Amino acid sequence: MVSILDLTTSYNLYIAIQNRLRELFVNIIEKINFLLEEKKLSKKEFAEKLQKLEPKLKGTGEVPSEQTIDRYLNESRELKVELIPYIAEVLGVNEQELFTFDIEYATNYNYRQSKEVREIIDLLQYAPNSIITHIKEQLSKYKMLHSESVEKI
Repeated sequence: MVSILDLTTSYNLYIAIQNRLRELFVNIIEKINFLLEEKKLSKKEFAEKLQKLEPKLKGTGEVPSEQTIDRYLNESRELKVELIPYIAEVLGVNEQELFTFDIEYATNYNYRQSKEVREIIDLLQYAPNSIITHIKEQLSKYKMLHSESVEKI
């Protein structure tokens, strides 16, 4: 016999999982929109490129319409997981990048340079130690200057 406590616990767990999934997909949508802006790709252009790949929705077997894609991007409709590989392809990233925080090197200070920051990080493995030391020293100086200017304000 199932107790009320067991049902309540199960229901609360179900709600917690649903909320976490919703939060995860909101984060993915934010990353998609961030990458669209970074790549100077409009939502309409993105939708057209996505449709050209002809992803089929499991529920309907149809390619999502431009309006449906727009609703995904505006968070007014739940993103379908089967679209993730196609979205990643259109954006030129791998699927895992949409689920990790590697994309988000941007801050208020360097928002427009976030793509360049990721590229620099990827290239650092080829730099000799003397260059790494120099870069670190220079960045430390910029950090100190930035901190000083914030304190003055």
